[in-house]
Amino acid sequence: MVSSLSEWFWNERLWFPEGLGWADLEDKDGRVYAKASDLWVVLPIALAFLVIRQIFERLVATPLAAVMGVEEKVRLIVSHNPTLESFYCNTTKNPSQSSIDSLCKQTGCSERQVQRWFRRRRNQDRPSLLKKFKEASWRFTFYLLAFIAGLAALIDKPWLYDFKEMWQGFPILTLLPSQYWYYMIELGFYVSLIFSVASDVKRKDFKEQMVHHMATIFLISFSWCVNYIRAGTLIMLLHDSSDYLLEHHLFYVHLSNDYVLSVLWILLPEFPYDGAAVSPYLLGHPHSAYGRPLPEQR
Repeated sequence: MVSSLSEWFWNERLWFPEGLGWADLEDKDGRVYAKASDLWVVLPIALAFLVIRQIFERLVATPLAAVMGVEEKVRLIVSHNPTLESFYCNTTKNPSQSSIDSLCKQTGCSERQVQRWFRRRRNQDRPSLLKKFKEASWRFTFYLLAFIAGLAALIDKPWLYDFKEMWQGFPILTLLPSQYWYYMIELGFYVSLIFSVASDVKRKDFKEQMVHHMATIFLISFSWCVNYIRAGTLIMLLHDSSDYLLEHHLFYVHLSNDYVLSVLWILLPEFPYDGAAVSPYLLGHPHSAYGRPLPEQR
């Protein structure tokens, strides 16, 4: 059954126009094409990102936080109480009134003392401001560098300026080294975010964030497998250009130095465009790939 499903999924009639097939995408005469097997390299790249991130946070982000005035609030440490600690870890962090009454009897503490203990204990578990700053600075740095590198890789490509050029010759589009590394690095970064989710700050939009990362990994991988390389690199460039702007907003949340805030506001202005509105336009002419004329623009 699995072999039949695989044979149906990779049927040439689903992926190619008449007269073309998988044999046309085999490497030959110095021409290289994107293949699904290339994606295995993403795993070691993702692991490398985890190591690089630790080095960055320790040697760059932490000193930068001190320079930029990231201040950590003093948190009171709760007194050791085995009964309350066991209830906190194994039952709930927010006990009901009946649970508080029961804990008061077990520990001999007053209701106010039990409530205060749980409040301070919850504060201890909250991620520190420094941790949030380090995570935000790591993502900001990657997105900014990825945008600059992507722009450098595409600056001399005709499809950056004329979207019709994306589909010229499709699906027989040769793979350039810059496209290969752009894809693998972007995909490796998002896989590393999945790997590090257990140790990262759990945000309020955690579920939405996970769906976003999984969808991004799927879409990048899919566009690679079907050879939407040119369109894929343009869309990744577009999203990187907005992602680093989104991440820099977290600096404003964490910083207390007004001078630094003013400098960042000047250096990192917002650009009034909507990536979600622009992205579909990039994929607006795939039917031109098979030699059919483009519709007149109105």
